[in-house]
Order: sequence, then C-alpha cells, then structure tokens
Amino acid sequence: MHRIPLALGRLLATCAALTLLGGCMGGITPPGMFGFGRGNAPADPAAMPSGQAQSQLIDGLRARHSILPPGGPYEQVARAVIDAASGASAAELRVARLRAEAKSKNWLPSIRPGVTLSSLGALAGSILLEQALFDHGRRKAERAHAAADVEVAAVFLAQDMNQRVYDGLVHYLTIARAQEQAAIAERASARLTEFESVVAMRVQGGLSDRSEEQIITQKRSEMMATLTADRNAAAQAQAELGAMTSRPLTGVRGLDRLPAPQPAEPLAVVKAVGEAARATAQAQMNRAGLLPGLGVTATGDGDGVTGGLRLGDTVTGFGTGAALRAADAEADAATRRIDEQRQNSARRIVKLEQDIAALLSREAQGAGVLRQTQGNLDLFVEQYRAGRRTLLELVQQYDAFARLDRDQAAIKYEVARLNLEIARDRGLLVDGDRM
Repeated sequence: MHRIPLALGRLLATCAALTLLGGCMGGITPPGMFGFGRGNAPADPAAMPSGQAQSQLIDGLRARHSILPPGGPYEQVARAVIDAASGASAAELRVARLRAEAKSKNWLPSIRPGVTLSSLGALAGSILLEQALFDHGRRKAERAHAAADVEVAAVFLAQDMNQRVYDGLVHYLTIARAQEQAAIAERASARLTEFESVVAMRVQGGLSDRSEEQIITQKRSEMMATLTADRNAAAQAQAELGAMTSRPLTGVRGLDRLPAPQPAEPLAVVKAVGEAARATAQAQMNRAGLLPGLGVTATGDGDGVTGGLRLGDTVTGFGTGAALRAADAEADAATRRIDEQRQNSARRIVKLEQDIAALLSREAQGAGVLRQTQGNLDLFVEQYRAGRRTLLELVQQYDAFARLDRDQAAIKYEVARLNLEIARDRGLLVDGDRM
C-alpha cells in the first residue's frame, strides 16, 4: 500500500537531481556528435530574450512617438480611430507572449504518466521522467523562436495600428478635399446657370442661335455632374470614417503641418529583422533535429524507480551533411533579406519624397497659371460687356478657370497624404507606449 507513494517520493527526488544536473550542464562544452559543431545544454540561455523579457526590438517600438501635432485635427482623428480598434493584433501579441512563456520552461524535465494492463488483468500506473542533457541547442532555439514570434507579433501590431490611423486620416483628407472641390463646383454651377438664363433670353430675342444655348447647357450639366461626384465622394468617405471611429468627428476641420520625420527605421525593416531571427532559430531547431542528443530518464511505479541514459533516435542519412549546411546558411540568407528590405524601404521613401517635391513644384506653377487665368477671365468679362467677346467664349473661359481651381485645390491634400504615408511606413503615427 505504501510502495507507490514511496516510489513517487524517490521519483520527485530524482526529478530534482535531474533538474540540477541539466542546469549544471549549461557550463560544460561537450564535443559535438560526429564532429558537427559543439553540443549545447538545454538550460543554456537563448540568443533571443524570453517571452517575459523585453527585447531591443520591442523597446525600440515602444520608444517611438507620434509626429501628429497634439490637439490638432489629425490627432483627434487618430485618437478616435485607435479607441474604436478591435484589438485583434494586440490579442495575437498576447498569444505569442504566452507561447514564449511556455517555451521558456522547456529546459525543465518532462513528466508523463502511463497506465498499462498487466498479464493478470490488473492496471499498473507509472510516471516517466525525462531530462535532456545535450540536445545541440534545440530547446534553446525553441525559446529563441518563441521570443522572435513575440517580436514579429509586436511589429505586426505596430503596423496594424499605424495603417489603421493612416486609413482614417486618408478618409478625413478625402472628405476635406471633396468638400472644398464641391464648393468650387457649386459656385461654378450657379454662375453657369446664370449664363444659361442669359443665352436663353438671347435666343428668344433672336440674338443667339440654339447651338450656343446647347453648348452652355452642356457645360452647366457637366459642372453639375462634377458637383454631384464631389458630394458623393465626401459622403462615402464620411461614412467609412464613421465606421472606423468610436465617436462623430463633425467638428474637426483643417490640415496639420507635420514636422520633419524622425530617423526611425521603417516598420517593414523592423519586421524583417524579427522574421530573420525567427527563421534563424527555426534553422537551428532543424539542425539540432538532425543530430542525436543525450538525455536521462527515470520511471517510477509500484516496484520502485528505474533510470538510465537515452540517446536520441535521429537517423543520419546521406543527405544529412547537405541539410546541416543548409541550416547553417540560413543565417546568411536572413541577413540578406534584411538588407534587401532595407533597400526597398529606402527606395520607396525616396520616391515618396520626390513625389511630394514634384507636387509642391506643380502647386507653385499652378498658382501662377490660376492667377493668369483669373486675369484673362476678368478681361473676357470686360470685352464681353464691350461687345468684343461672345457669351460662349466667356462661358468656356469660366469653365476652364473653375476646373483649374478644383485641380489646384486638390494638390495640398495629396501632399498631406504622401507625408502621412511616409510617417506610416516609419511607424510614427501612433505612440509606442499605446501599443
């Protein structure tokens, strides 16, 4: 009756001894099996921090600050968007942290209960305890892989929040641009309606033919269609922004001037760093799986405690050497992927900056053309009153001025969007401590 508890006590004592043995083995540098590298004890610290410890990558994300001016319209939109976020990315990060926490204890002994049916038809229970001594870094790589998973999830969260804020601000810019363009189209439509009334009276009086009236009517109809399209664009963007926010933003107006971007590494590059660490850890796990490890086992049942050494059951084949070299080459491949992503991100940001410079130059030139067109329009009005210009010529000049005015008004919103895109890529639309 007392043999099983006694065996369990002996097994627990063996468990403690094996745990200390596994920890002590961390200071030994055993030779690698078959000459492939050095052996590694399961308790060796992982190259990456564990799920409970902060990493430089995560610390760098948390140290980032939003460049949106405090209290401005951009910041108000961003706050409303973040408050209404579902938090799916944050939940993924919590799951990754829990997995890393579980893996951080993988160097401890594993215990498995067992139940067998004896030849006499009786059930016999046992407990199997296993402690790895040398595993060529497999468990350490598992901890590093789990820690890298946490880092990748943290970068994904930063990307998701920055993208969400960017989408909300783009909707806000679309609303503002459509409303300003609609105001220009509305004024032009009202003026063209007046011209249409004038030409209708001239047709009735025999001073103009119906071809002029048809052309002016067509110009007015086109401007009315433009006005309707602007209003529809504003309404659609307003509805989409309302679906993203937790409260109405009807009183928010104006544009913010963003400061110069901070020299922050683009989030795509940071994510590549985390993915490279994860891929390297996976390669180390694969490499360790190709080499036999050494462990100690102890089994406790009603008859006492038995133990022994266990050699890994890995089968070495003719392709093992190539597989080992492939695993060793993964670190170089991961570094090259980081460099490639860094180059791609740099080219993308340079292109965006060049697009902004081109738009600013176009805006400056367009402002001069708009002033010249305004002067020509005033001259056409004077010449029309003096009888030197026809009403149709005046209408065509006014229609061209109105459309140029709409195009000129849209440029500043496109510049603002490109600046926000650069800030999004650098992860500077959301404070890191809010993630």
